[in-house]
Amino acid sequence: MADKQYLLALDQGTSSSRSIVFDRQGQIVAMSQREFRQIYPQPGWVEHDPKEIWDTQLATAKDALAKAGLTAQQIASIGITNQRETTVVWNRRTGEPIHNAIVWQDRRAEPTCASLREQGLEALFREKTGLIIDAYFSGTKLKWIFDHVKGAREAAARGELAFGTVDSWLMWHLTGGQVHATDVSNASRTLLLNVRSNTWDEELLKILDIPREVLPAVYPSSHVYGQSRAELLGASVPIGGVAGDQQSALFGQACFQAGLAKNTYGTGCFMLMHTGAQFQTSTNGLITTSAAQPTAQPEFALEGSVFIGGAVVQWLRDGLRAIKGSGEVQNLAETVPDSGGVMFVPAFTGLGAPYWNADARGAIVGLTRGSTVAHIARAALESIAFQSAALLSAMSRDAVAAGGSPVSELRVDGGACVNNLLMQFQADLLGIPVVRPQVIETTALGAAYLAGLSSGVYANLGELAAQWKVERRFHPTMPRDRAHELMQRWEHAVRQTVAA
Repeated sequence: MADKQYLLALDQGTSSSRSIVFDRQGQIVAMSQREFRQIYPQPGWVEHDPKEIWDTQLATAKDALAKAGLTAQQIASIGITNQRETTVVWNRRTGEPIHNAIVWQDRRAEPTCASLREQGLEALFREKTGLIIDAYFSGTKLKWIFDHVKGAREAAARGELAFGTVDSWLMWHLTGGQVHATDVSNASRTLLLNVRSNTWDEELLKILDIPREVLPAVYPSSHVYGQSRAELLGASVPIGGVAGDQQSALFGQACFQAGLAKNTYGTGCFMLMHTGAQFQTSTNGLITTSAAQPTAQPEFALEGSVFIGGAVVQWLRDGLRAIKGSGEVQNLAETVPDSGGVMFVPAFTGLGAPYWNADARGAIVGLTRGSTVAHIARAALESIAFQSAALLSAMSRDAVAAGGSPVSELRVDGGACVNNLLMQFQADLLGIPVVRPQVIETTALGAAYLAGLSSGVYANLGELAAQWKVERRFHPTMPRDRAHELMQRWEHAVRQTVAA
């Protein structure tokens, strides 16, 4: 192993494919990124071309190795992390997709979900999968493909087709069709996996009319899945780690124990709190999901999703034309001491956890003659923190209800966490430290760590926890009564968006 001290993470996201080479210390050696097309066949539908996903991912892997000045022989293992819930079905013999990938954001399966809810099946799905019945998850997307592609369900039952989330699609191609598999964290997002036993659930498959023959094998997140074809990267490399992007970020943040929580500030915000081996059902609008699992022992997390996080800054740029580039928002916001009473609820696509209101729409409230675009910019930034604070409050209530303690610090990552104004305001609202690590590419790092564990680069979780280093810790400075008053004003503003 002496010469194989590098790990290659394939980070396949919603808008781009990236590859990052990490050294043994978890530091970035080289990175490559390529965007690909977003396909919108009709309102509420979002698709990707699976071949573009594979082509861009392979291109970035080759490019990252070249930039690092490394050969595939120097890579100990490949880790894969991916946009979750996005659904691909392909022909096992030809490798050809039978339909475009249906993306996690896609809402076409909502009529199926409404029917399942009307049949009173919500409690059954929740008990087995930890999820709510929603078009977000893969199972109802897969049912839609079988209902709308002629002969697909019959071909699947004959064993001719393969279903997978993006990790499975990439592994299939990396191994030349030798491996059809997924990890527990991705499988837990399908509405088809019993997360207590980590097995596909026959009762749920029957309800959704999905042939078992189409499903991938399910393994722990740190596991040697197979070997890449030598001709792809110049040598065969083990595929040793797989996790859905948010669970991978939780792992990359070294949140290995119950009570540790992270928030990823991207287009949306995704907050996860590890709950250990305990399957915990939220009473506060969160979902239960499988955490990235180093062994066969089931581990869980509570998760909440904010639909519009950093995307509110894009709207300031493209919709309101208040700024020319996203990087300008902090400077503009800092020209005023506060938001001047302005509250901005960016419910452009409804509200996610803990509100779950699909009909809510964005609102800017509290405007006066003295309000300026700087106040709106500051309110927009603060909206990211307000939504995340509502999530953490829900999470802490769930933790206490389960006999645990409230979250004592929040680890942060994702593009918007570099904004110091936002992170300080987040700490002020929460009343606990907000901690930014030295490496904020924790999604890819988590995949690399999982691969490093299975390949022997790392001995155990303790070694990984020791590598996690703080870049900056933001301590709350705002009086708690002021923070409480602001949260009450935020909740009042939220109610304005749903009044209609």
